Amino acid sequence: MKGFNLALGAVLISAGFVSCKDEVKETAKKNVDHYVVYVDSVNGLDAAERSANWASIEAGYQLRIAEAEASLVALKDDADAKKRIEDGKAKYDGVRQQAIDEAKAKAQEAVAKAGNSVADAYFGAGKVVGDDMTFSWVNKDNILSVYQKFVETFKANKDSYSRQDFDKVKAYYEALDSRKNTVEKEGLSSSDNMKIAGLKLKFAPMFKWERMTAKSEENQDAKDKAN
Repeated sequence: MKGFNLALGAVLISAGFVSCKDEVKETAKKNVDHYVVYVDSVNGLDAAERSANWASIEAGYQLRIAEAEASLVALKDDADAKKRIEDGKAKYDGVRQQAIDEAKAKAQEAVAKAGNSVADAYFGAGKVVGDDMTFSWVNKDNILSVYQKFVETFKANKDSYSRQDFDKVKAYYEALDSRKNTVEKEGLSSSDNMKIAGLKLKFAPMFKWERMTAKSEENQDAKDKAN
């Protein structure tokens, strides 16, 4: 009887072990399924929704890929499960790269718009598009008026500029000067050239002083905040 009880106990333990193994395996399969479904759902989102929720999407992905890869141990590296995970990785990597590209494009658009707000004040709306500072629209007939507007705009707005604004103004001014070198060869009149020289003589020291003052004020503000 004692031997029978021991044998029965061994059978029950064995059955429980098999049952436990089956349960672990089923859980592992479900984890792989959840991973695949998650990747498909992310892939089905539109760009705006994906961009707005990317941080939580990425966090969710990392959790599910960890579970899916850990499940391969219980599935004894099941070839089909492994392929499904690898296919999911490839699909998600494509979505991730797309999200990165979308974020970069959005950031560049924001920078371009911020830069153009300054450019519009100096040259007129839409004259400077993005990073294009060739100023092809500036010619021998209008370049004097462009310089005049530039100097007047700076005088009117210099007190409200940040260091970054001064850097933008400097870049635009240098680009305008570069265009002037081309325009001179296209028949710029001596009279207009002399007037432009006078404006440049007035602008250079004024800009240098205002920019230096702005840097000093920002440095002082930073020190005050640190203290």
